[in-house]
Amino acid sequence: MSYCASRFQTLRRITHEVKVGTIGVGGSNPIRIQSMTTSDTEDVAATVQQSIALAEVGCEIVRVTAPNVQAAKCLAAIRRDFSAAGFAHIPLVADIHFLPSAAMEAVEHVEKIRVNPGNYADKKKFAVREYSNSDYDQELQRIYETFTPLVKRCKELGRSIRVGTNHGSLSDRIMNRYGDTPLGMVESALEFLRIAEANSFNQIILSMKASNPKVMIEAYRLLVERMNKENMLYPLHLGVTEAGDGEDGRIKSAIGIGSLLLDGLGDTIRVSLTEDSVYEIPVARALADKAMSLWKSQISKSQIANPRPDPIDPYHFSRRKTAALDLGPACKTGPEQPPRVIVRAASAAELSRTIEQLATPNLKDIPAEGVLVPVTSPADLSTVTTALSAGLPTPFLVLDLASSITVADFASFTFPSSTRLVLLRSFGSADDEALRTWLEFARKSGASLACEIAPNDFPALAETLRSLGDANLLFTLSSLPADGSTRHAVGAYRQIAEQLRTLGSRAPLWIRNTSATAIQHGPDFLSRLLEASILTGSLLCDGLGDLISIETEPEPIRSTKLAYNVLQGAGARISKTEFVACPSCGRTLFDLQTTTQRIREKTGHLKGVKLAIMGCIVNGPGEMADADFGYVGGAPGKINLYVGKSCVQYNLPQAEADDRLIALIKQHGKWVDPQPAS
Repeated sequence: MSYCASRFQTLRRITHEVKVGTIGVGGSNPIRIQSMTTSDTEDVAATVQQSIALAEVGCEIVRVTAPNVQAAKCLAAIRRDFSAAGFAHIPLVADIHFLPSAAMEAVEHVEKIRVNPGNYADKKKFAVREYSNSDYDQELQRIYETFTPLVKRCKELGRSIRVGTNHGSLSDRIMNRYGDTPLGMVESALEFLRIAEANSFNQIILSMKASNPKVMIEAYRLLVERMNKENMLYPLHLGVTEAGDGEDGRIKSAIGIGSLLLDGLGDTIRVSLTEDSVYEIPVARALADKAMSLWKSQISKSQIANPRPDPIDPYHFSRRKTAALDLGPACKTGPEQPPRVIVRAASAAELSRTIEQLATPNLKDIPAEGVLVPVTSPADLSTVTTALSAGLPTPFLVLDLASSITVADFASFTFPSSTRLVLLRSFGSADDEALRTWLEFARKSGASLACEIAPNDFPALAETLRSLGDANLLFTLSSLPADGSTRHAVGAYRQIAEQLRTLGSRAPLWIRNTSATAIQHGPDFLSRLLEASILTGSLLCDGLGDLISIETEPEPIRSTKLAYNVLQGAGARISKTEFVACPSCGRTLFDLQTTTQRIREKTGHLKGVKLAIMGCIVNGPGEMADADFGYVGGAPGKINLYVGKSCVQYNLPQAEADDRLIALIKQHGKWVDPQPAS
């Protein structure tokens, strides 16, 4: 795979080191943690105080917006006071968008300059224009002349630059030639990178941020593939921009950042939450620690012996084509069906309680469609049938069978005809007969068989699997293979998908999150949330996964909600309103946190509607281009409302903007009244 050494095992991408002040990024350095102040940069005291707060919780690089020359001049005092407070070793980064003059001032005071190539010396007005090659070359020459002075000054002062492409702020020039695509993002960055190289400057870090994890993942992969062709070894800064707040923001960030880290990509990260910046640091730290725990035990490139090709196109999303599997009324798997959600009961004795909990009206729109129950003895089978005889509304039932359970054990038990069964059993390389026996039994009884087979055991069972066909069959994994063929569960599932392709099998794939598939199994909810997001989200963004279960959550309701939130974060199944909300910064024209929470309370029941809440215009119209409606700061205390890319109402007083937004949603036929709280 041209963008990484292996998609089955983690091998860190080699880069050259870039110095941000005294902090090394890339090379053999650890993953660096970044965040950004949210205060008005011209309020020096507030910005210094926020910088200190970030440094004290473990932020290694602090970014400060410099929207104009006056703000850029304030960076001198901010750097002085921050150093005086004992943080001279923590570098500051000036965030520049529209004004090269602000960049030229900021470079005198801080260790790094971040420029957005879509805004810096370029423009975005959604203008449609056909550029001839001559026109395009003239524009590139103009950008060269505008960007080169900054490059030269950085070289003179020992500063570094981040070329930070945002999916939402690609210039009209790029959009008209490449479209709103990962390729357009990559070309936008490479144009600036080539200008730097023409000036013999390589202290560059690159980023490819988007609010959609799929787009972000594909853009970074494509960037690395393009750089590899030109032998470029620049470090990467990872982030999902406008991820939002709360659980959703953490999930989106973990899906995008975590997927790339497992592929060995990424040297510095920021988790962009619509919350106080200090809350970003523990999430980023946890993601970095999980990745570095793999990197410490990684194999060498020479140890990847004849790696199998991965048929997935890493640059374009396409869902794996699978056979349909009937799991009961209105619940099927297949290429046109959403991934199905399974919840684990703690034991057979807990099955009745679990089913009762899952019947709560609070889960009406996010139902658990299957229940997984451990079966360790025939007595557990008796307990299960007793629970089912009570007539409770039962999703399809997955029986997790211990190896001691035999087909004969089922002989004396009768399951209700309305209950669709899935039998889950592990098979090793020598279990040909057992596999054949269990699948024949499942088919005769109208059940399905979920096979847990380690990737390296597939070859030994290949002929048996090929002869049996795909009917009533699916595959899964509950722990990492003991043979060391992979270092993480994402790689193991990718191997299974490749083995199934080799067999010609289109059997569905069930993604299981267990403590045994975790990179680092932590006791806290954040660790479990990140693990579920990395494993399930990464695979969904690769187009893999027909069923999912998050078995690390002990409470069924919590497990169900987390599963649906991960599905929504990966864009695989929409069950509620989708919010695109940027993190605060010094450009923000209203309080993003309280505004996002307030609008969520009023509109969070609008299933399938996508709302963007943007503090300013920098990335607003572009980043929310695929949103249904946008709520954007236009001026202090003033809100602009958008439908898609088009601004339809300007400069509304913020006190009126919420009601006007709801009226706009109603006008376009996407409003439904919320149901009374249960």
